[in-house]
Amino acid sequence: MLRRASGLLARPILAARARTFSTDLPAAQSADATFVEAWKKVIPNMDPPKTPLSFMQPRPPTPSSIPSKLTVNFVLPYASELATKEVDMVIVPATTGQMGVLPGHVATISELKPGVLSVHEGSEVTKYFISSGFVFIHANSFADIIAVEAVPLDRIDANLVQKGLAEFTQKLSSATTDLEKAEAQIGIDVHSALNSALTG
Repeated sequence: MLRRASGLLARPILAARARTFSTDLPAAQSADATFVEAWKKVIPNMDPPKTPLSFMQPRPPTPSSIPSKLTVNFVLPYASELATKEVDMVIVPATTGQMGVLPGHVATISELKPGVLSVHEGSEVTKYFISSGFVFIHANSFADIIAVEAVPLDRIDANLVQKGLAEFTQKLSSATTDLEKAEAQIGIDVHSALNSALTG
């Protein structure tokens, strides 16, 4: 067993088997020729269906130097808050803590927790409260922020937040099943994050 493992470790890595990084792939779209060819053999009189790639714009190439601005897309299931907006920085509430994203940030995927998303553009700062989601930071200084719910921070009523926090705290203390406890705890977590966003 040990001789076999040492033989495997001693083998040179073949260049053909090495996978390229996503930043090394071409930015232009490439058609799935194998799929189209197979489709034409099976159903020659019908056009092949479109794949998600056909609806996406080609990814911009990774610049050789760090750009001065970060391009942000901030989308919700029902709306697009920011579309290819160039900003100086965004701060997102990642599950691992607050994460500042500047131009040239390393490519990262992170889950978002309830908290404040700050968009910095010059001296102007726009803040949103988001419930959850994901952020995809690309090596070409693009960031895609996908949130389940988002509200501009100045549209949140502090009195309703306090009332909701009290209601969910009461529900947690009177909960008898695990489901009721989990629902109450989620309500407390969201309202606590709302409260700290408004006060902090």
